[in-house]
Amino acid sequence: MTRGPGSIRIVGILCALLTGCGDRGSDAPVRPSQAETKSSVTGARVVHPPQAVRDRLSAEPVGLRAVVEVVTAPGEVALDLKQVAKITSRIEGQVERIHVQLGDRVQKGQPLAAIGSLQLDQLIEEYLVGKAQADVAENSFRRTEKLRAEDIVPERKLIEERGRYLETKARYQHIREKLLNMGLSRSELTELERGRHEESHRYTLTAPIAGTVVTQTAVRGQGVAPGHELFEVVDTSRVWVFANLPIEQARKFKEGETGTITPKGGEAVTAPLTYIAPVADETTRTIRVRFEVTNQRGQLKPREYVDVTLTLPGLPTVAVQVSAVTTVDKVRGVFIERDSAYAFVPIEVGREGGGWVEVRKGVKEGDRVVTEGVFDLKNVLLKEHIGSGE
Repeated sequence: MTRGPGSIRIVGILCALLTGCGDRGSDAPVRPSQAETKSSVTGARVVHPPQAVRDRLSAEPVGLRAVVEVVTAPGEVALDLKQVAKITSRIEGQVERIHVQLGDRVQKGQPLAAIGSLQLDQLIEEYLVGKAQADVAENSFRRTEKLRAEDIVPERKLIEERGRYLETKARYQHIREKLLNMGLSRSELTELERGRHEESHRYTLTAPIAGTVVTQTAVRGQGVAPGHELFEVVDTSRVWVFANLPIEQARKFKEGETGTITPKGGEAVTAPLTYIAPVADETTRTIRVRFEVTNQRGQLKPREYVDVTLTLPGLPTVAVQVSAVTTVDKVRGVFIERDSAYAFVPIEVGREGGGWVEVRKGVKEGDRVVTEGVFDLKNVLLKEHIGSGE
């Protein structure tokens, strides 16, 4: 069958179209992979700063250094409970005289107030009668002992005298202990036994510790009862400072280590860590720690807030100064001096403290790291980055 000219023309057009399609498929650009289009932020980036910037740079060789770990926490000053005394009356009576007032500095044993008491008068009377009876009973017993030794009196008489003596002695000693527990001293009881006493006796409240009177509720003529608090004396020459640490941080410390206490606007003082709570706080899941601080000058005030700092020494490791570390494109790194240029090198950091940063990856011992002028180098790097259109 013979093909006409129209058929041949159609076949030619179809071939041309197919050939064009094939050419377009082979000429289509290949899309670069994601790895090829992603800029390498982890590689070193070299800059050549102008001479004016170079003059402001300073570089130091990287060495090994023990970087301390610094732990800080808010703290609160509290009274040392061994330095607090609440003074109460041990007997019922009436305040007749007050020797001190709020804010006075008192010494141990110093009188604070005098309390008149009928109950005290009665006890002293019983004490003096009991002492006299005990003395008479003892003399009678001693005399009977001698007579019995000479077989002048029967054994029964000696037993009766001994029983009477022990009974009166026990009664006398019981009253004596009651007076001592009320606050009377042994010397005062001796004076009573010698007859040197007043017709009306006063119970004197004295300071059990040296310190400052911070609470006074007693006034003249006031009636008091046993257990009624009249004064509070505190000594702030030694105070406690409490802080709460996260459990993982508290585990790193032990009692006896030293912390630094810094009051707001005051001088820092050091103090030993004397207590680490064995149980975590139920709400905050933190561990309560306590420092005992010598406070002779009174720079720390109970109930004020302070800053608490603890440090952990570390082993020697590769470290750079904090001033050398900067951030470019969200990557932390340092500038290393290389001949006439400077390379920004990303680093992996560890613990930080005392003005130094541990470098776990990125630099090695001996590299010269820029410590001054880092900001200027960073500006040069960013300008070159913008100028290159990257």
